[in-house]
Amino acid sequence: MLAFIMALVLAGVFTWIVFKRLRASMGDRNSVKVVVAATELPAGVALAEKDVTLMDWPSDVPMAGTYSKAQEVLGHPLIRSLGAKEPIFQRDLGLEGSGVGLATKIPPGMRATAVKSNEIVGVAGFLYPGSHVDVQATIQLPANGGTLTQTVLQDVEVLTAGQTIEPDPQGKPQQVDVVTLLVSPEDSQKLQLASTQGTIQFVLRNGTDTTVNKDLRPARLDQLVTLPAKPAPVIRARARKPLAAHPSYVLEVIEGTKKTVHKFDESVAKEPVAKVQGTE
Repeated sequence: MLAFIMALVLAGVFTWIVFKRLRASMGDRNSVKVVVAATELPAGVALAEKDVTLMDWPSDVPMAGTYSKAQEVLGHPLIRSLGAKEPIFQRDLGLEGSGVGLATKIPPGMRATAVKSNEIVGVAGFLYPGSHVDVQATIQLPANGGTLTQTVLQDVEVLTAGQTIEPDPQGKPQQVDVVTLLVSPEDSQKLQLASTQGTIQFVLRNGTDTTVNKDLRPARLDQLVTLPAKPAPVIRARARKPLAAHPSYVLEVIEGTKKTVHKFDESVAKEPVAKVQGTE
């Protein structure tokens, strides 16, 4: 019993000493205030006072791009969704007054262009916000110029799939009718022209692949199939009418009231004889 009491006393003293030193070391660490999300916040919402709060963060573990005052983030729209108590970074906020919803995700100088989609165009429903695609157009050329498919845009970001501006965390396919792409003003004109002149197709690419192939040539129909040769025209000879062996000539001679007709064969008259006319 004496040994047990002594062991209990020593364990208590040892625990008290360790706790005291640990508390002293934690108390010596300086902390800073960091602006965090008070609750879960969806993308596109303009931050208000109720949406943010301050949280202590160790000063020896700095986080670049955070805010220390709530007033610095109020009025700015969120570009992406945030979880509760998640620090707010500068990259998460749009410019103040840039709008709400989808408008917050459009950088200055860029445009959001909507394109009608279906199961084929939308890559079987596996297009999500943040995906990168190439846009191909299949066009029938005028004046029987044939059909070709051309990649009109490369490495284009998908802003929304339907009315969803955030990707599905589980990655489930979702069939949508409209897909919104982030393009430049020049590319938005190309996209609209391609959608009206023919059919378009999205080609999904790896998000880390930013390669742009400038030497990509269009694919033509005659490159895929060998068209049958046109049959040679059949020339049929026509039978000619037999020519007279020797054409004849007629000479009318009028002497007063007397009229005489003479016929000559080419074998007799080598040169044509002119018709002679007279009066009574």
